[in-house]
Amino acid sequence: MKNKISRRNFLKLVSSTGVLGTSVLAAGCSGKPSGGTGWMPNQYEGSKNYPIKVKGRIAIDSKNPSIMRDDAKCILCGQCLEVCQNVMSVYGSYELPIKDDTPCVHCGQCTLWCPTGAITEKSNINEVVKALNDPTKFVIVQTAPATRVGLGEEFGLEAGTIVEGKQVAALKKIGFDAVVDTTYSADLTIMEEASEVAHRVLKEPNKLPQFTSCCPGWVKFCEYFGSDIMEHLSSCKSPQQMLGPLIKTYYAKHKNIHPKDIVSVSIMPCTAKKYECNRPEMNAAGIMLGDKNIRDVDYVLTTRELARLIKMNNIDLTTLEDTEYDSILGEGTGAGKIFGTTGGVMEAAVRTLYWLVTKQDPPEVLLDWQAVRGLAGVKEASANVPGVGEVKVAVCSGLKNARIIMERIRNHTAPWQFVEFMACPGGCIAGGGQPRTSLPPSDEVRTLRMQNLYKLDSKRSVKRLSHTNKEVQDLYDQFLEKPLSKKAEQLLHTHYTDRSYQLTIKNK
Repeated sequence: MKNKISRRNFLKLVSSTGVLGTSVLAAGCSGKPSGGTGWMPNQYEGSKNYPIKVKGRIAIDSKNPSIMRDDAKCILCGQCLEVCQNVMSVYGSYELPIKDDTPCVHCGQCTLWCPTGAITEKSNINEVVKALNDPTKFVIVQTAPATRVGLGEEFGLEAGTIVEGKQVAALKKIGFDAVVDTTYSADLTIMEEASEVAHRVLKEPNKLPQFTSCCPGWVKFCEYFGSDIMEHLSSCKSPQQMLGPLIKTYYAKHKNIHPKDIVSVSIMPCTAKKYECNRPEMNAAGIMLGDKNIRDVDYVLTTRELARLIKMNNIDLTTLEDTEYDSILGEGTGAGKIFGTTGGVMEAAVRTLYWLVTKQDPPEVLLDWQAVRGLAGVKEASANVPGVGEVKVAVCSGLKNARIIMERIRNHTAPWQFVEFMACPGGCIAGGGQPRTSLPPSDEVRTLRMQNLYKLDSKRSVKRLSHTNKEVQDLYDQFLEKPLSKKAEQLLHTHYTDRSYQLTIKNK
């Protein structure tokens, strides 16, 4: 059909001619007039003196590595503005005009709230398929904890259904040479992060509270809006970015594969992981190997992208037999699995912190720590650790809630030693790359996903403490020596960037 008109252009047309006019633009899904001040993406390719305003949507920079918008599907409903401003507190927190790039923490919540699917992740399926079809490449894939309770929904299964073994089987059937578990590096993250907390509690209390750093959306938010308290961020990389350099060093050596021949892929519930793997400092393996062009993680696919890839290969996930992860990076404990939900990182970390300090396993209450579980945006709890005393913690999900915690830190009214931050409400189970089972993800869907991660943790056959992961123990014995060693610092830790200069923060 010639001269196809998009919905957005149709709305612009009728509003300018008076047909329907104001009533169309005012009838956004948010129930409010869609009078945002989002700007057209093409503005950023030209003069920044042109304030081209489009009502009813956020701006997405054409260079954004995580998300994109199909203008033909955009109906200017305002839902992307609603979530970005009122849930994530990014949009509306800075002055216009833009000083540098378009502020974005890449969380992808707008992809879940968009009712027409106009905003989606920026797909890397083609690059991954190309690598799979290259016989000279060894393509290895890691899967995050939250994907195993999300993927099944794309194939008609009940929300939260556990498809861990079927997901592995599907990836093998697609042609990946090895399938390893990000839960392994979640356990590794706990070993490093709990050791860092123990060090700060015992020797550097002035650096408390320590903030978790495994959520790249939260990290970039802190770089934008919390540069003054950024010293509280743990230096630990996320589990994805810890496993990346290990694949191209430790794993490559064990399997006798040249690092340049490895293509490292991640399956994540998170669109911000696409941004994270492209951060310039995420090439620790390349630095160690003397080739800075070697990236730690090459491509990230969301849970939704994996579903599309499975369907492209005419695979029925529901009929597959469960398959185990490959070694030597495939073992994961229950503590690592609950990383995918708000409070899970904190619960896993305190379990191992207790062991690091006392050399004894934690009490039962810390294996079922109800105070840090659930969907509340801000939770507080404490645990008695012999030799340290009462360790006070806070757990936060949703970046608007993060501002509450940050202000208490600034005002010196925070009693905590350790704070967990996750950008997405509910944690990774409701990440921006998860299935769009409900719009936006309902508490019912989030709760089912969360419950099943805890079910994986509570299985009798599962180890529940990160420090009991035998493959992680082998890694330290054979390669890293101990937590916070020089080699561990080189491969598993990172630094952060003050981005406050990139925007003018509003004084509220």
